[in-house]
Amino acid sequence: MKHGVVLLPEHEWKISADRWRAAEELGFHHAWTYDHLMWRWFAERPWYGSVPTLAAAAVVTSTIRLGTLVATPNFRHPVAYAKEVATLDDIADGRLICGLGAGAPGHDARVIGQPALTALERAERFEAFVDLLDALLVKGDVDRASPWYTASEVTFHPRGARPPFAIAAAGPRGMDLAARYGQYWVTSGYPNDFDARPLREVLPELRRQLRRLDRACERVGRDPATLRRLLLTDGSVGGVTASLAAYEDATSELDAAGFTDLVVHWPRPDHPYQGDERVVVEFATKHLAGRP
Repeated sequence: MKHGVVLLPEHEWKISADRWRAAEELGFHHAWTYDHLMWRWFAERPWYGSVPTLAAAAVVTSTIRLGTLVATPNFRHPVAYAKEVATLDDIADGRLICGLGAGAPGHDARVIGQPALTALERAERFEAFVDLLDALLVKGDVDRASPWYTASEVTFHPRGARPPFAIAAAGPRGMDLAARYGQYWVTSGYPNDFDARPLREVLPELRRQLRRLDRACERVGRDPATLRRLLLTDGSVGGVTASLAAYEDATSELDAAGFTDLVVHWPRPDHPYQGDERVVVEFATKHLAGRP
């Protein structure tokens, strides 16, 4: 089991830099931030951009992997985002993980005047987004148009290798996309659910999702064991960092269920993700020190 932590982009960099350094020093395998223009609980509070934040984090760290959980088509175009992804990965010396999701309705779409999309339309747009982003990063020369995106006579450098994709998906179409393009599959439990139930209540759904993911891999002819399975907690799954024992128990239960990666939020003093950061430090000191 590998462990990660989400750091919200809410602080000035002179404060945030210490958190990103601490995540590496504590031994976390990966550290993440959110990619939004505006966020549901922070519309009236400071909120910084993910790309500059990750670029700065790459400069003050050297070993920890860095990523977005997740970038979406709500306000990004694959051609422009491919350039940012390639640049970030270069600054991070190959440590970037490109987290991608379909994008839920909300601030990010509304503030730039996007029309409301159905769930099916968001799924179709996401498929087009991931397919084009992959083509740009791997093939470089792209000339295509779809109902969602145009890439007209694009010659993109660098090419040939891309950061791993971590694709968030709960339904069969998204899981097929993860099986085709992902190195990680990402779930937070029940989609768009912030009730923060105990893990034992959400585990049956997580197991169902894992079975559906295996079937998705089979449909595209992929060995399911080659796709990492990442759970982002503190949304529909709560209480993981309530105590050291809870963190340890969750790690054991999720490992037994088939997850390969567990990501928690760095505890904050108030809502959301309120908690005691000493639990995260204690867990990392006990279990992650000297990690490979």
